[in-house]
Amino acid sequence: MTSENLIRVQDLVVRRGNATVLDIQELTIRQGRVIAFIGPNGAGKSTLLLVLAGLLRQAGGTIYFQDQPVNSAASLKLLRQNTSLVFQEPLLLNDTVYNNVALGLKFRKLKSSEILRSVSRSLNYFGISHLVKRSARTLSGGEAKRVSLARAFTIKPQLILLDEAFNSLDPPSRESIIEDLQNVLNETRITAVLALHDREETLRLAQDVAVMSQGRIAQYGKTAEIFNQPADVFVAGFVGTESILEGLVISGSAGCMEIAVCDRVIEAKGDFPVGKKVYCCLRPESVTVMPGLSGITGSQNTFLAVVRKIVRQAYFYKLYLNCGFPIAAYITMQSLEDMDICEGKVLTVSFKASAVHVLDRDAKL
Repeated sequence: MTSENLIRVQDLVVRRGNATVLDIQELTIRQGRVIAFIGPNGAGKSTLLLVLAGLLRQAGGTIYFQDQPVNSAASLKLLRQNTSLVFQEPLLLNDTVYNNVALGLKFRKLKSSEILRSVSRSLNYFGISHLVKRSARTLSGGEAKRVSLARAFTIKPQLILLDEAFNSLDPPSRESIIEDLQNVLNETRITAVLALHDREETLRLAQDVAVMSQGRIAQYGKTAEIFNQPADVFVAGFVGTESILEGLVISGSAGCMEIAVCDRVIEAKGDFPVGKKVYCCLRPESVTVMPGLSGITGSQNTFLAVVRKIVRQAYFYKLYLNCGFPIAAYITMQSLEDMDICEGKVLTVSFKASAVHVLDRDAKL
């Protein structure tokens, strides 16, 4: 029976000099999944990718590939042969697009007919068949990135690793390449691990997310779980939870709590005991904004709010509001105009009790 686990890491330690740069107790990557490693600069994302690719030796711990430990020259070779790594820079040879994409297959000494078939398929994947005879020196940044991706997929790896692969691309190229990559991953079901900075790309591409900090994994799970139920304040802040409010549980029954926040009361789901100090975490997309006094009918989690700041973000706005406690909300450009929203304007905001993620304030990070 074939295991669902492609890669498993146990007690992994990587050091540079006397400094420990990676300390991963456990990490399991299942076959066919798309995983994102996210975290601030220096968190260890790129280092972990190099270890998973078999290009960087660990000081301790074990990597398992297909449930077999990578602890010999033969097992290391097997891992490397079944892994493709795409760096931030394309790193193309001064040669034709065809020869760049065919490189890995030539190392494997495949027949010319097999190489041609595989290269043609990968060029089609990324829409660059027309570039086949072009020199890599003449390619634009977006074209070069497509060639590097086609080269990675041509060998039909079991694992593909992408290290900040979309950085330095202009927005149209970035959007187009991400769409093509999504389609290829959906079609091939190749396991992919991506080191990313962008939350939108993470939400779009990843089925699972590992949030990293200082060489450790702070939380690992399905993408929706990480973004909606962060394990601690660090994870909450990193995945875009704009409102993290200190509160005190003042009542609770049947899985519902009332939490005092400043001089207001927020209702949330959960069963922390009365008197417990907590954080109330709320994502801006969970907050509904309404004009004036609309919605003020005594319903829970509905508050009058004063607009303190308005920030343009691409096709929408982020509102920073004060309703007895600070809160952030997203709103469309059209809604901003329709409600004539400006700084100092009084609005009504509301959010569901189920949208409030509650964390123990006394828990150790």
